[in-house]
Amino acid sequence: MSAFALALALAVQSTTPAPVLVKLPSQGSAAAAAPPRSRVHGYGRLLISPRGDQIAAIEGAGGRAAGPIVIRSVADGHVLRTITPAAAGSAATGLTYSPSGQLAWLSPDTSDAKGPTAIVVEDGGKQRVIARVKGLVQSLRFSPGGDRIAALVVLNPTKETGATQAGARQIGEIGETSDEQRLAIFAVKGEAVTPDQVKPVSPSDRYIYEYDWTPDGAGFVVTSALGNGDNNWWVATLDYVDPATGGVRNIAKPATQLNFPRVSPDGKSVAYIGGLMSDFGSIGGDVWTVPLAGGTPTDVTRNAPMTFQSLAWTRGGLRAVALHNDKAEIVAITPDVRGGKPLVTGYSQPVSVSAGDGRASFSADGAKVAMAVEDFTHAPAIYAGTALAPVQITHDNDAIPAAVAARSVTWKSDGYNVQGWLLSPLGADPAKKAPMIVQVHGGPSAATSPRFIQPGPATEYLDAGYYLFSPNPRGSYGQGEAFTAANKRDFGGGDLRDILAGVDAVEKIAPVDNNRLGMTGCSYGGFMAMWANTQTNRFKAIVAGAGLSNMVSYYGTNGIDQWLIPFYGKTTYDDYKIYEDASAVYHVKSAKTPTFIYVGERDIEVPPTQSIEWWHALKAEGVDTSLVIYPDAGHCVPRPDQNADVRKRALAWFGKYLGK
Repeated sequence: MSAFALALALAVQSTTPAPVLVKLPSQGSAAAAAPPRSRVHGYGRLLISPRGDQIAAIEGAGGRAAGPIVIRSVADGHVLRTITPAAAGSAATGLTYSPSGQLAWLSPDTSDAKGPTAIVVEDGGKQRVIARVKGLVQSLRFSPGGDRIAALVVLNPTKETGATQAGARQIGEIGETSDEQRLAIFAVKGEAVTPDQVKPVSPSDRYIYEYDWTPDGAGFVVTSALGNGDNNWWVATLDYVDPATGGVRNIAKPATQLNFPRVSPDGKSVAYIGGLMSDFGSIGGDVWTVPLAGGTPTDVTRNAPMTFQSLAWTRGGLRAVALHNDKAEIVAITPDVRGGKPLVTGYSQPVSVSAGDGRASFSADGAKVAMAVEDFTHAPAIYAGTALAPVQITHDNDAIPAAVAARSVTWKSDGYNVQGWLLSPLGADPAKKAPMIVQVHGGPSAATSPRFIQPGPATEYLDAGYYLFSPNPRGSYGQGEAFTAANKRDFGGGDLRDILAGVDAVEKIAPVDNNRLGMTGCSYGGFMAMWANTQTNRFKAIVAGAGLSNMVSYYGTNGIDQWLIPFYGKTTYDDYKIYEDASAVYHVKSAKTPTFIYVGERDIEVPPTQSIEWWHALKAEGVDTSLVIYPDAGHCVPRPDQNADVRKRALAWFGKYLGK
């Protein structure tokens, strides 16, 4: 048991029985091995070539990194050639194209987790290593001239990149050192760079989250922040980095969070997605532009009833993918149209789309697009062709049957249009009342979107006879920026009303038993599950993962306190009441619903102390509860063997209180 886990146990042993600290087999054991390979053919890191004539993707079962790189024709999807990573024990990730169509990728040594990662280029049909990096490396991008490759590197890391990863042990003098993610540049030609020769070109005190080359190849536009990278993304700025000097010049300090910095082909402007975002990687907002020289950003999609989620600045103009209610849409944006139509929407379907550098990959001139498309009942397929009207060009998964029935549900709540997804067992009897579990997504700035569901872990609830409802309440993406921002200083207020109104809407169209409702969620979903227990008795069983039970103590103990400022406007110390008002522990006298709680021991986004507080409070009130803390786990317990244990316990908990 680590010192941190021991402190948790000591904190509660004098008053109530200790929570369970589950000890499962290590990741290297047979029991911890990944589940069998999926029968679904996946298309990982999919990219269209700059000329728009070819598509490259890491293909195989589930699109795993161990699969080969497959090159296909954009015209009809037929395979042109296959590239297998040359080195024994190697894999391919981080695929990228040069302006001339040359491929490069990252090749981590799968036989040695601590070994260096190679940067590999394909040169005349041969694979050549141009650098080896000891540490974390990601986001490969060729320079505009194609003679150099940039990457983000973390040398000597103490943890995996990102706040959702298991945190480093909190020992020694706290807050004095942090992992540094920096820019490094590697020449495509010449001798391979060895690990000890890797020299970052950005400053050591600045964490780089994303970047784009300037068209002249002389510098980079980045999103960056000083200090701890996990905590400070919410206050990141838009900056220019000069690799020759390491100098940094601020371009803009947006009032929003920002993602996808993209420089215009003429080098005069920068576009980015800016909005209220609760997690790095959960991207959503409006499209903004600002002069590269610096200035005040302009919202060029203001009041659009959609959420933009990826962005490319091509020679043909800005191209974006947006979530509009329940549909993924490809949008062409012309910021400077006067009296015309700045947004032109093409492809629009209730699906999820993905690619290697955003939701869709565009050719250099913006005329062609490629993306992987899926929904709840259709496995992934590559769609490609004209940018606003791509068509299906692969059929590897066409014969795979649906494992669930799915439908989009819309309703009104407090004047807002709200949407969610209802999943039901195949062949469910429409005349027989069934229990339903409400699954609240994390975030809150996020959305549940269609993903293909295969028989197995994803259908365990459905196989047991439950309906599943995934609402996208205010605070979610899909209805425009005002809707996403509508839960500011109101966690658990309007968003909970939206969820309850959604349950009412579902009960009008499906045979759901109102007396057998459950709720579950992790992170923000875990908060909502804890909070709902104090606001309504409608749910008869709750499963709360990594939830926030006490906003006051949470602010002082989590590793990412900056994320709360955009939502609450002030720190806890400047406005105790607003944080207390949204804390389940301050309302525990109203909680009656049996609750199973789970959390990772090394969760820095929502420390396990939050789960212990709620477990302790429910115990004190005589509410049936169980808490499991998973050793060494990060946010929402992602390790396959531990997650399987979570699912087993959750299913048993719902079965105990909801029946079937």
